[in-house]
Amino acid sequence: MSSNLFTLAALPYEQDALAPAISAQTIAYHYGKHLQAYINNLNAALPGSGFEGKSLEEIVKEAEGGIFNNAGQVLNHTMYFQQFKPAGSPSEPTGELAAAIARDFGSFEELKAEFQKKGAGLFGSGWVWLSSDAEGRLVITQEPNAGNPVRRGLKPLLTFDVWEHAYYLDYQNRRPDHLAALWDIVDWDVVASRY
Repeated sequence: MSSNLFTLAALPYEQDALAPAISAQTIAYHYGKHLQAYINNLNAALPGSGFEGKSLEEIVKEAEGGIFNNAGQVLNHTMYFQQFKPAGSPSEPTGELAAAIARDFGSFEELKAEFQKKGAGLFGSGWVWLSSDAEGRLVITQEPNAGNPVRRGLKPLLTFDVWEHAYYLDYQNRRPDHLAALWDIVDWDVVASRY
């Protein structure tokens, strides 16, 4: 944040690096246009709001209405785009995170199945999240619209976007196919660093 304004975080990969899971065209629209619009709207709404100088997470925890919607979408999308790595190098969680997944879900495959079911089953637009609670236990939540688990006192670790703009160019109405493809590009080092 500079001059109390939020800016578009740089992608840690080239725009075409996530294909075929996410096409360069989807990145151009989703990251370059949708996320940029949320940033612009948030920055325009901040002066005189009482949220000047606060972190994105603080705004999401405390705000309502348009400021919350735009701040939530900036936080959600920033976490979303930062958690991926180029396609073709799939991996699985390791270390402490892998142990927590085994403890709380039984296996990585069971986590994926529940995560996909909740993502596919969220009515309308929103996000599916893997988060940890104050004791480090993992939970999966469905968050409609701009929702983020920080509003529930949780620490967000991994998210899949189920707004249609996240997948319609690549998958049309096939949300489950979109969700299944994203596992191939998750950067588990980034997710583990959030745990």
